Amino acid sequence: MTTDTQPQEQIDGFNLVINALKLNGLDTIFGLPGIPITDLTRKAQAAGMRVISFRHEQNAGNAAAIAGFMTQKPGICLTVSAPGFLNGLNALTNATTNCFPMILISGSSEREIVDLQQGDYEEMDQLAIAKPLCKAAFRVLHAEDIGIGVARAIRAAVSGRPGGVYLDLPAKLFAQTMDAAAGRNSLIKVVDPAPRQIPAPDAVNRAIELLKGAKRPLIVLGKGAAYAQADADIRALVEKTGIPYLPMSMAKGLLPDTHPQSAAAARSYVLPEADVVMLIGARLNWLLSHGKGKTWGGKGHKAWGSQKFVQIDISPQEADSNVRIDAPVVGDIGSCVSAMLGGINAAGGNWPKPSADWLGAISERKDKNIAKMGETLAKNPTPMNFHSALNVMRDIIKTNPDAYLVNEGANALDFTRSIVDMYKPRKRLDVGTWGVMGIGMGFAVAAAVAGDGSPVIAVEGDSAFGFSGMEVETICRYNLPVCVVIMNNNGVYRGTDVNPTGGPDVAPTVFVKNARYDKLMEAFGGVGVHATTPTELRKAVEEAVRTRKPTLINAVIDETAGTESGRITSLNPTSGTASNRNKPIS
Repeated sequence: MTTDTQPQEQIDGFNLVINALKLNGLDTIFGLPGIPITDLTRKAQAAGMRVISFRHEQNAGNAAAIAGFMTQKPGICLTVSAPGFLNGLNALTNATTNCFPMILISGSSEREIVDLQQGDYEEMDQLAIAKPLCKAAFRVLHAEDIGIGVARAIRAAVSGRPGGVYLDLPAKLFAQTMDAAAGRNSLIKVVDPAPRQIPAPDAVNRAIELLKGAKRPLIVLGKGAAYAQADADIRALVEKTGIPYLPMSMAKGLLPDTHPQSAAAARSYVLPEADVVMLIGARLNWLLSHGKGKTWGGKGHKAWGSQKFVQIDISPQEADSNVRIDAPVVGDIGSCVSAMLGGINAAGGNWPKPSADWLGAISERKDKNIAKMGETLAKNPTPMNFHSALNVMRDIIKTNPDAYLVNEGANALDFTRSIVDMYKPRKRLDVGTWGVMGIGMGFAVAAAVAGDGSPVIAVEGDSAFGFSGMEVETICRYNLPVCVVIMNNNGVYRGTDVNPTGGPDVAPTVFVKNARYDKLMEAFGGVGVHATTPTELRKAVEEAVRTRKPTLINAVIDETAGTESGRITSLNPTSGTASNRNKPIS
């Protein structure tokens, strides 16, 4: 007697990876095809995923990282093995430092060859290298474990303090097959990957009592507050207490920068003078002078050592990292702010507003500084300087508050932060905690792909643009609504340095004079504009926003404009100047 047996349907590692990602709502991959993941990119696109292919893995990783910040879902970066993995690792580590959820998935050589160091193609123990540089790292060796590997990576990336996760997939894994039904059952849809962490009631009460007794309170909003997407409650907390607030750069827009309680224009006054400072998703790292030193009053100042801090953070280890935290409130930002707001609401009309003297002193300094800035912005020098060029960008963002503003550079970063007001949350995307160069084009692509459909404007220093400039081809290839504005002053910081030997080589900080970056965009079919006046710049940016065409504007500014290292000259031990020391970026 014979029996007919039907062959079982099989599924391979390629499709298990794709299905695991899709099952968890991860439908976009930023990466660069090559051995051994080329077919994974093809199959992912065929399965309906969006695969955005870059010219360099670091830029793909930066795109994945900022997509994670914008969406609260881990951005996916896919790279080839060894050199490609290393290129992506820079972005992965930057994501971890900035608390952006991201998963770097890299193909790799086979374990048995790597462990015996037999000289495989791009042989490298990638897992060992990644582990100390990210939040978590995992390797999957068997097809039946792909679902668990992806699930663990997702949960690690977004739970607690978000960060970067590495997922190592050896080449041999992709060709492995298993029963399709068993494969589907092996996949995991992660349930509640970032559970709320409710703060302890006594911690909330302690913080409220400290704020109640403050005479000169201040709130500092960090990018953790922006990531939390608890916008309504944060605004209610600020407005109900009447406490002045200072937004860090990527928290700009949580409340409009023009809000009457914003103390940004009086930053150098409020930090040393405040008696109680509440940090919401902000760390007392170098960006806030570690909570001490001249920025906070320095020795001899009346507030020295007497300031008290409330810190809302999901990580208990962050408290006391630089100074004593008198009232730590540990939990996710949304839950903590909600609990604080509940306690404030319970006080009703008995909540003590900040003193009129404190508010008046802040208002006086704000008015003075804003008027001084207005006078500077009203000038129209020839050639343009940072102020006259950025006055145009200030007007453009005011007219188009939904637009994303990507920003990097030294002076281009510092001046834009202080000149261009933001009006909506998570619209300003910049270098963050590490202050790295090269995030510009990756962030711009991600904002266009993972954002809400609004146009993207990237304000770049000419030096910063060089780190990722080839991605303008990517912008053109996908026809993304990105307008890149390069502040071109012929060099790093300035274009005026000279070779002290008189030799033929230009100084290390000097670029090709009068470079036409706009021609680079034209080479790939985009719009290139050479702008030498504010009028030309305004016309070009407005046209780019209107048409949504890939555009690059070469904004020529005075090559003497700018200062060494921007506002962090004090960190450069050979060129610090008294006027720029101890002025961390805000």
